[in-house]
Amino acid sequence: MTRWKPNRHYLRADIPRPLCNWLLDTASLTLRLQQLCPGEFRVHVLSQLVGQPTLSEARALGMRPGRRAIIRQVQLLCDGRPWVYARTIIPMTSLRGRLRRLAHLGTRPLGGMLFADPGMRREIVELAVIRRGQALHAAATRGLRTKPEIIWGRRAVFRIARKPLLVSEVFLPAFPAASKLPPRWKSS
Repeated sequence: MTRWKPNRHYLRADIPRPLCNWLLDTASLTLRLQQLCPGEFRVHVLSQLVGQPTLSEARALGMRPGRRAIIRQVQLLCDGRPWVYARTIIPMTSLRGRLRRLAHLGTRPLGGMLFADPGMRREIVELAVIRRGQALHAAATRGLRTKPEIIWGRRAVFRIARKPLLVSEVFLPAFPAASKLPPRWKSS
């Protein structure tokens, strides 16, 4: 199981230097990726279904076990290359009022909608080293030719109109900063 810890539990020296600013950044990852991508940026929806979040996800959201949520998995692509895998958990109880639109994002980036909302509040960003053999590693690297031993991710609970949703973002090997990682962080 992936172990998420608040970012303050990590020393900057523990986080690979090329990814540090990306993992700790408080701005919209989507906007930063769009600015960095020299060509076409797009969202590739891998799946969107109603299901039960993992126990860790349910705890982060304050959900009772067995409750259902929309689980959305996407890749953020630059020129067709997957840079980031994102997994969003939206409790069914959050899909009321203006948040109903979250169930119908399609290929629109969630980040743009979240950061455009003046009432949006993000809670503490958690980080994780995601290792081969963990379910999140398998989901994030599905379909990739290169599957590194470990990948780094971050997640945070966002609140709009006091309704929570959880966004996890995992940096993939094709992401420019990930390609600069030292050998100990790459495939074995």
